[in-house]
Amino acid sequence: MEANVLQNKAKDEKTNKKFTIMGFTITRLLAYFVIYSIIGFVIETIFGLVTKGVIESRKSFLYGPFCAIYGLGAVVMLIGLQKFKKNNYTLFFGGFLIGSLVEYIVSWIGEIIFHVKWWDYSNFAFNINGRICIWFSLFWGILAIYLITHIHPKIDHFLDRFSPKMLAIITITFVIMMFLDWCISSFALKMFFTRLVNNYHLELQDVSTYQEKYTKLYENETVKLIVDSLFSDEVMLKTFPNLKVTSKDGEIILVKDILSHIQPYYFKVFPIGEE
Repeated sequence: MEANVLQNKAKDEKTNKKFTIMGFTITRLLAYFVIYSIIGFVIETIFGLVTKGVIESRKSFLYGPFCAIYGLGAVVMLIGLQKFKKNNYTLFFGGFLIGSLVEYIVSWIGEIIFHVKWWDYSNFAFNINGRICIWFSLFWGILAIYLITHIHPKIDHFLDRFSPKMLAIITITFVIMMFLDWCISSFALKMFFTRLVNNYHLELQDVSTYQEKYTKLYENETVKLIVDSLFSDEVMLKTFPNLKVTSKDGEIILVKDILSHIQPYYFKVFPIGEE
């Protein structure tokens, strides 16, 4: 088995040696993105259970078990931390810096593309625009140490068991699935917020850019039937239970407070606080 692992790794490096980023092949980076996105989904689900006492969706997209910020964060950190591998202190600093940057950018993109707040740290001390805060940045620093020294070597060992061709096929299949999931989720979220604005007479920031277009689309009976069936309020809230939107006066609103008649989680395991 170990001989096959070494052989596959050698073939992978030989086949892709012209297409590397900081020593990583494109196939490897995409595989890391998929795997760490799935690991992130598991971590977030456990975090939701521990902090809220419920099993709720912690997905980035509608269908697949992916938390993409973990996948993206892991890939960026693996590339960026190559110059910080001198010791744990430099790894911590690199993780603190790179993790915070990724988190800020992903939050900003979420507001620009999806017009939602995936998270909001405004109530935490030492935050920047509610997108990052010192406490989670410290977490990124600690995570960087464990990622490089403990977690990632095991992931690499697992991937080395696949031949380069098989790894490429599996990885590309998952990436295509994630891309399609992202496209569907983007459309569903826009239709969801258009419906919320129209049904609850909300005045939200950054919605007018697409509201009229999607309102006309929603008025089509066939489209309305499909959207209300596949992307109903219950489906959307249970898939994205922690969505936040911003009113025109700057107030942060939890979508689950608007749809208070819908249970925003799958089921309760044990009571914690208001949950």
